[in-house]
Amino acid sequence: MLNRRNFAGLTAAAVAAPTILASRALAADWPAKPVRIVVPFTPGGSTDITARLVGNRLQEVWGQSVVIENKPGAGGNIAADMVAHSDADGYTIFIAGPGMATNQFLYPSLTYDSVADFAPVTMLITQPNLMCVPNSSPAKSVQEFIAYCNANRGKVTYASSGNGTTLHLSGELFKRLAKVEMTHIPYRGGAPAINDLIPGRVDVIFDNMPSILQHAKGGQVRALAVTTKERVSVVPDIPTIAESGVPGFDVFSWFGFFVPIKTPPDVVAKINSDTNAALVHPAVKTRFEELGANPKGSTRAELAAFLKSEIDKWGPVIQEAKIRVEN
Repeated sequence: MLNRRNFAGLTAAAVAAPTILASRALAADWPAKPVRIVVPFTPGGSTDITARLVGNRLQEVWGQSVVIENKPGAGGNIAADMVAHSDADGYTIFIAGPGMATNQFLYPSLTYDSVADFAPVTMLITQPNLMCVPNSSPAKSVQEFIAYCNANRGKVTYASSGNGTTLHLSGELFKRLAKVEMTHIPYRGGAPAINDLIPGRVDVIFDNMPSILQHAKGGQVRALAVTTKERVSVVPDIPTIAESGVPGFDVFSWFGFFVPIKTPPDVVAKINSDTNAALVHPAVKTRFEELGANPKGSTRAELAAFLKSEIDKWGPVIQEAKIRVEN
């Protein structure tokens, strides 16, 4: 007997069926044209390096061009807003990091919502930051840098790739835990920040490992410590900030793929599957490890849960420190 409840269920299924079939049909043909990965910072920084490493592999898998589009500014908000309001067809992918969790607390107003406007796709990598100073700096250890700060109160500067990035927050956390004064100098990406660090225009940076490590190994800057609570295998002789006299210091960066919230689930699933496969490809995995990054991969639900944990972690810290950034 077809009662009202059964009829309602059949009606809902009938309405949903075309949507599900359309999603699967779209995923089967996707991608049928070039895909763009939007990077919220300038070329040459860690976000850009990550996008290009993964994008190059995905281009081979998909048989379509993967275009890296750098859209720097406002701590990643310009790029995030653009992607949030792009067509939800899978052809625009956002590579995002900690700003997805922190910008809502740092900026007085945003034109997007990091949870409501984006569908998480997959985690890409996690990585430590590396505390580096110019070769001209008198500091050859964390303790010597702290002494330098105390001897030059109000004069010491630290660079970052933008407001709200882990480079910025690493500096703020260092100020608080080491009880020193430093002035934040935000740049539009990691590369221009490093360009000013090398000749000593700024005094220190807590940069993402993939973008700064080559400069440290090449002798262009001096590495003092890593920001994670444990040492990093690729640079085992470099101590942690915590073991160098600043206990409790533990900061790492991460990057993940996100797409506009209404992107068909089957398309999101394909991007997830192909990206996770790319991350374990020997050439990609080895290169990330050489740069000091950890290729991770994840399910969509795992990235969503991680983003929530980052929001819960950094929100109180930023609010307590009263860190605000003007749009």
